Amino acid sequence: MNQKEYWNKRFNDEGIIWTFNPCKSALIAKDKFIDLGINSILIPGAGYGRNAKLFVDSGFTVIGIEISERAIEIAEENSVNIKYYHGSILDMPFDSEKYDSIFCFNVLHLFLKEERKVVIDKFRNQLKEHGYGFIVVMSELEESFGKGEEIEPNTNESRIGKPIHYFTDSDLREHFKEFQIIESGIIEEPESHGGEHVHRCRYIMIKNSTGSQHSV
Repeated sequence: MNQKEYWNKRFNDEGIIWTFNPCKSALIAKDKFIDLGINSILIPGAGYGRNAKLFVDSGFTVIGIEISERAIEIAEENSVNIKYYHGSILDMPFDSEKYDSIFCFNVLHLFLKEERKVVIDKFRNQLKEHGYGFIVVMSELEESFGKGEEIEPNTNESRIGKPIHYFTDSDLREHFKEFQIIESGIIEEPESHGGEHVHRCRYIMIKNSTGSQHSV
């Protein structure tokens, strides 16, 4: 089962999986983007738009990329007013625009090593010079870390069609070493699907600029 089939099946079977409440990471990113005076946001892996809606309601121009047709249908059924491109983020860019920022929540870890490199290169090409990215991924602190078949180092497949790469802080920073790293850390993301639980995610905030890195 490929990723398109996996996500279409999940959205068909489970519908609005995470409710329409935005994730904690989106709330944090929104405040940072407002402080930076950002106008446009690209969301790779936008799902059915629960985070996109937060950004639109906060006054941002938002473009979403989503591999699942069913997720886009759910967004349209619930009046999420963003422009969607249907396809894999591996196929970016879908337009000639460059964006002030990218918000990518729990998507990058779904790809294998060589694909992650491609995605990050595409992030750079879609960002304006001095544009910002706020990227959230699964960490090695997750309870599911190490469970299922190991496909690559720190990458396991506990569900067929859904490999997950679990990032350490040093690993995440290595992935984004060509960017200026502003900050990185842990965000505890509460979720209620399948019972109440908390994901311990890593985030990194980066700037698309040349020259030496500076991080805090």
